[in-house]
Amino acid sequence: MPQCDTLPTPVFEAPWHAQAFALAVHLNESGLFTWPEWVTQFSAALQEAGLARALNGGDDYFEIWLATIEAMMTAEGHVTATEVEHVKQGWERAYLATPHGQPVHLPEGV
Repeated sequence: MPQCDTLPTPVFEAPWHAQAFALAVHLNESGLFTWPEWVTQFSAALQEAGLARALNGGDDYFEIWLATIEAMMTAEGHVTATEVEHVKQGWERAYLATPHGQPVHLPEGV
């Protein structure tokens, strides 16, 4: 068997990038938006952000990805901005309270 000296380049720079991507796919497959709607909204958000700074396709790209999901879900009334902020704050508290190297878990009720 031939030996490979290099590992394949990962598709995503960070696990949360893959999770954000999967979230958009799941919401689309659940019927909460069509893929053409997603492309239109995400493209507009990328264009807007790209005018202010160069995008590297890493965290900045997926931060816009998540902001687009949030905007679409609130615009369609699936969630409120308050609910989104509550969950964000819950994740932040959970992250800060979790020892390094341990999985972060969102507490029940958040």
